Order: sequence, then structure tokens, then C-alpha cells
Amino acid sequence: MNLPTEEQVRAALTEVNDPEIGVNIVDLGLIYGIEIINDSVFVKMTMTTRACPLHAYLSKASEDAIRARFPDVNSVHIELVWEPPWDPARMSKAARNQMGW
Repeated sequence: MNLPTEEQVRAALTEVNDPEIGVNIVDLGLIYGIEIINDSVFVKMTMTTRACPLHAYLSKASEDAIRARFPDVNSVHIELVWEPPWDPARMSKAARNQMGW
């Protein structure tokens, strides 16, 4: 069985772009935690705002990216969290540069 590490899951999630912003969810700072327990992956993520209309899309795209790269994973759990609230300071330097900040 080939189970991923936290770093490998994070790398898979860089394939998921926020379609409104055009930056991946890792560089946006939306991923708050990744845990692998047995053959399950647990991801805590947030949105840029509670009113973000893309939460279902981004959650499904995140699950799909993990399952595509790691077929031996039995289950993927994406949990939306709101604390601490997302802040642009969570963005990577690359994301800030991409957005012209």
C-alpha cells in the first residue's frame, strides 16, 4: 500500500486552483492542516470569506486531487474551518507576486 505523506498531499493540493483568483489553494493559504491516519487523509481548509460560493467546488476538487494521486487512500475528509479567519498574510510570496501585491 502506497500512502502519502503530509508533504505529498500538500503537493497534490497545489493542483487545485481557486478559479476566481487563479492561484492554487496551498499558495493562497487556505490549507490549515493535513493529517494521515491509517489509510485516510484529513484536510482542514478554509475559504477567503464565509460567503465564498466555491466551497463545494474547492472541497470536491481537493478530494479528487488527493484520490487521483494516491489511489490507495481509502477515504478523504475535507473539513471547512473558519478559525482563525483567512487573511492575505497567509498567502505565499509566490501568490502575492502572482496577484501583483
